[in-house]
Amino acid sequence: MGTVVAVPKELAPGERRVALVPEVVQKLTKSGVTVRVETGAGVASNYVDEAYTAAGAVVGDRAPTLAGAAIVLTVVPPARAELQTLAPGTIVVGFLNPGRNLDAAAGLRDGKLTGFSVELIPRISRAQSMDALSSQATVAGYRAALIGATQSSKFLPMLTTAAGTIRPAKVLILGAGVAGLMAIATARRMGAVVEGYDVRRAAGEQVRSLGAKFLELQINAEGQGGYARELTDAEKAQEREMVAKAVAEADIVITTANIPGKKAPRLVTAEMVARMRPGSVIVDLAAETGGNCEVTKAGEVVVDHGVSVVGPLNLASDLAFHASQMYAKNLSSFLGLLVDAKGERVPTFDDEILKASVLVEAGEVRHEPTRAALGASG
Repeated sequence: MGTVVAVPKELAPGERRVALVPEVVQKLTKSGVTVRVETGAGVASNYVDEAYTAAGAVVGDRAPTLAGAAIVLTVVPPARAELQTLAPGTIVVGFLNPGRNLDAAAGLRDGKLTGFSVELIPRISRAQSMDALSSQATVAGYRAALIGATQSSKFLPMLTTAAGTIRPAKVLILGAGVAGLMAIATARRMGAVVEGYDVRRAAGEQVRSLGAKFLELQINAEGQGGYARELTDAEKAQEREMVAKAVAEADIVITTANIPGKKAPRLVTAEMVARMRPGSVIVDLAAETGGNCEVTKAGEVVVDHGVSVVGPLNLASDLAFHASQMYAKNLSSFLGLLVDAKGERVPTFDDEILKASVLVEAGEVRHEPTRAALGASG
């Protein structure tokens, strides 16, 4: 019997995704890996137990699914108490999110477990197939455009009708990363006039390639790893002036800016919201990390000066079928570094991707910011 990989049902409120789908399970079992899946783990994302059984998985209750597993694959980690029931040395892979979930990191440490956080996978060429942040951001960007359209009281495309011509809606996307580009592409498909903005000038070519206008500002804020660096005070003033004008003219604004490990940058102030036309919509994809909009409340729709400000949480879970499919393929690629060609777990974690993404190794916290945070928390 090869390495035992376990997939528990996600218990976090609102989480509908599953870590592996039957298509990927079949691939893993053929490679010599034994896959166990908790009963009902895929039901919320429309993957039934029978499909897992047909793919070669062992489907059963939670306790026997996890018992003795070498690797546990999750979307979000089990609770701290449950982590400590796993055998020392067990590997846990998922969105461990140490910046907002120290309990999970503490559970891994105290249980002498090894945890790999997919957020920490480096953005290098050979890790592209493992980039779960990008795959889930693709889902979020698509969903954000749909939310903007349904919240708006306007058509997005231009229409010529017997009652006259309807002008197309104007959509502004702030942040041209993976989520932003997907939102641009989706809004364009729906017929809107789309503008995109990002502090990285290199993003302009990608925005224009999707048929959107790129708002130009003579600032280059390209940072490490493909993310934007933080702007200086003078640069922030220039940005606010340009963004304020664009926001005031937009029917729908979608904000997607995040800085890893930090609070989301503030792009849209309450004053900007007040200048928008009544009936306009803001969809803030950074709601979970403090919001790009000053008015945003995470998990709520706030109406301010007639403007609906949406602060959605876990948008990838809204499209759980395809989000799970993409995530499962990310994890399958990552497993290729943890399991050898014979289906056996590798003895050491020497690969650069593993070194970069390991949060805790056999109870030792390897991620320096997490180690510091755990020390500060006592």
